[in-house]
Amino acid sequence: MKNLSELFNSGIERTIYSYSDYMLLMELVVKEQRTTGPKQSEDLNHYTRLNLHRMQRLNKTVVLSESLKVAVNQIKSPQTWYVLTEAWCGDAAQNIPVLATIAKLNPLISLQLILRDENPDVMDQYLTNGGRSIPKLIAVDGEFNEIFDWGPRPAGAQHMMEQYKENPDKPFKEFAEDIHKWYSVDKTLSVQKELLAILEGVPVEK
Repeated sequence: MKNLSELFNSGIERTIYSYSDYMLLMELVVKEQRTTGPKQSEDLNHYTRLNLHRMQRLNKTVVLSESLKVAVNQIKSPQTWYVLTEAWCGDAAQNIPVLATIAKLNPLISLQLILRDENPDVMDQYLTNGGRSIPKLIAVDGEFNEIFDWGPRPAGAQHMMEQYKENPDKPFKEFAEDIHKWYSVDKTLSVQKELLAILEGVPVEK
């Protein structure tokens, strides 16, 4: 089991957001017509506006499966779920509301969001195919032992992304629409199934 105490207690002051504070941050950057992170552009601002609406909708519509609820409620010791994200990231907007809904079920889960570009020391420990893909969930216990990690997207969407990178046959904006159509049809079922499989594989403290 990998211990991450040096990584998360490295002396670096991190800005950590609760989910409600992250939603307030999303609203703020949209109001100010900007996004998070050092790179600013009209396209990123546009994606951020869309993401706020996606998250607001999902906050009201996510329904967890009964089996996932059971697995979450079997967690008997404190866990912190760190999530690397940015406001412009469409995959984050589609998946983080599910993580937030899960965390609400069990007070032993503390969901803490950190911005990717402010935390390269963490991000670079959790690259996907060498890239800083987000969202990335890292779950640790009270001693900062890694329990599991997940991300940046469900396997079906990840497969689409890998195929597109191998053969970018359309503008990225059109591909992004395809990904969000996939999420719309999927209705959060894939991320729920993947997290259920992870949680069921984690030893439960009796």
